[in-house]
Amino acid sequence: MEKDIYNTIGKNIKKYRISKGLKQHDLASKLYMSDSFIAKLESKTRQTISIDTLEQIAKTLDVDIADFFKEQK
Repeated sequence: MEKDIYNTIGKNIKKYRISKGLKQHDLASKLYMSDSFIAKLESKTRQTISIDTLEQIAKTLDVDIADFFKEQK
């Protein structure tokens, strides 16, 4: 079975967002993005994302961008 990198990224964004005590709306507001974009990233919907946007999210959540690519156990 092929691994879906977008699913891994989405799960990690959600994990770090929750660890910072942020709701999807809070993160979206900080990034000047729509709530639905954040929701799609975190869901199983295959939402593409640019490296620049991923970097913005990482900075906002104060994590290394590489952390988004790590598979959760």
